[in-house]
Amino acid sequence: MKKSDALILFNRLKEYYPDATCSLDFKEPFQLVVAVMLSAQCTDERVNKTTPALFSRCKTIQDFADIDINELEKIIHPCGFYKNKAKNIKLCARQVLENFNGVVPHTMKELTSLAGVGRKSANVIMLEVFGIAEGVAVDTHAKRISNLTGLSKEKEPEKIEQDLLKTFPKECWKDLNHLLVWHGRNTCIARNPKCDICPISDVCKFAKSKK
Repeated sequence: MKKSDALILFNRLKEYYPDATCSLDFKEPFQLVVAVMLSAQCTDERVNKTTPALFSRCKTIQDFADIDINELEKIIHPCGFYKNKAKNIKLCARQVLENFNGVVPHTMKELTSLAGVGRKSANVIMLEVFGIAEGVAVDTHAKRISNLTGLSKEKEPEKIEQDLLKTFPKECWKDLNHLLVWHGRNTCIARNPKCDICPISDVCKFAKSKK
């Protein structure tokens, strides 16, 4: 996609979804780290239904490090892959306590050194907690819509991210993931894209191919 069309896409989505923000509920930085881990292969809605009980039980990072893993698994069971997620949450908590003096770090290198935190998760944490838009989180919605619209032909999230960073000016990065996620949930639905009411159909490769 040409950069001029990409800017049209961004501005249209920005106008169409003025309230597009992170959907995960959190109050403290480490709560978001945990919520992002739980969101892997799980909806944000389900995560938000699970975290109130978890955050009530674990009020500090030390609590996450100390909680019995069987109890943790039982609490987060609805989010799926609960055994691996529980293991990562406890290890991550210990790493933050031991390696970063109990403070969630704010650089890509430091965040991705934590158990269960990849580049996508680190992008979300940096943006939502610290206001740093160093990259663009590429989740399932961002990946699918980037491919459908023609923003990227790549399949790997990190390569798609690089295409997005090259295409959009830096001032767009902080909003881009939110807009793609909201568009994917509300209009460009995976099984039934609503191209007839889509605000970017005239610059979308998929929509134009259907005409």
